[in-house]
Amino acid sequence: MIIGVPKEIKEAEYRVAMVPSGVRALVEKGHTVLVEKGAGTGSGIQDDEYVDAGARLVQAAAEVYSQAELVVKVKEPLEEEYPLLREGTTLFTFLHLATKKGLARVLLEKKITAIGYETLETEEGLPILKPMSEIAGRISVLLASYFMQKHMGGRGLLVSGVPGVERARVIVIGGGTVGLNAARTAVGLYADVTVLDVDAERLRAVDALFPGRVTTLFSNSYNVEQAVKGADILVGCVHIPGLRTPRIVTEDMVKAMKKGSIIMDVAVDQGGCVETIRATTHSEPVYELHGILHYGVTNIPGAVPRSSTFALANVTLPYIQAIADAGPREAIGKDRALQRGVNTMGGCITHPNVARTLGMEYGPVEMVD
Repeated sequence: MIIGVPKEIKEAEYRVAMVPSGVRALVEKGHTVLVEKGAGTGSGIQDDEYVDAGARLVQAAAEVYSQAELVVKVKEPLEEEYPLLREGTTLFTFLHLATKKGLARVLLEKKITAIGYETLETEEGLPILKPMSEIAGRISVLLASYFMQKHMGGRGLLVSGVPGVERARVIVIGGGTVGLNAARTAVGLYADVTVLDVDAERLRAVDALFPGRVTTLFSNSYNVEQAVKGADILVGCVHIPGLRTPRIVTEDMVKAMKKGSIIMDVAVDQGGCVETIRATTHSEPVYELHGILHYGVTNIPGAVPRSSTFALANVTLPYIQAIADAGPREAIGKDRALQRGVNTMGGCITHPNVARTLGMEYGPVEMVD
């Protein structure tokens, strides 16, 4: 099979979908890997490293898309990439179609088999999303502590405090992978940390990990309202595969927050759990609304591309190998996790949550011709 790796063009996206070791593993199995020139530079991977591993270097993205049977990316194709998508090919990347109806239509029109990293699901969870969630959770609190500085528009509060002075209150909504890692970093910075979730067992797990160092609260409108009101840093970590993120924090709750506090909504690429959040970029990451700083960067792990690229490549390669070895239809038929990850196939929306969110007709993978 011919596998293509284009250079990411999203603003400040320095990750790349494959590393040289992955290229070698695929080439050794008899596959061809096309890598766009400069694709790995942002992650510190030079072109000659790919060539030495057996890749064929191509000069432009158009060459990748025109030849590849399987296109592997990090982020969803942007509008300028839509014309490059070739009918009937397979696309493996983060999609987040719940907020991208235009892209969904293109994938349907071109009958592309689109597999979303964020919806590929095993019985244990979301194996591809997990390392990116770990990174996003950890870095979110570090970024918030930076923007908390007065010259950045924040309250001028040191997260850890000092003897005799208050610590920052960090409120984490969602106790999954992102929330757990946000809490881990906040605890490490000696903040006053509270985690809210609707799953009592998850809260017990958080409490067991951080005994006496994290307050856990059941997530309901009253508890969220009270917690948000006292927050210096609010981290939104709510994610439901394929669905638009439910709005947990209302605009009225945001208005009641302390001026100069900061909201970090890690789920903004699927709409965000804060009513006042909107997508931002690494070049302009924050905006102020109601006296509160809002951080809505949709590709947070892209800020640390070296770590993110290798963490991502570690978990995507087995699935890429399976698709390349057996072909997409057979690989999807054999692997329940891959099957769950398919968002579009043969002109149909094949993920029930994506179909429901977009208001489009759903067709199970096994029913697609």
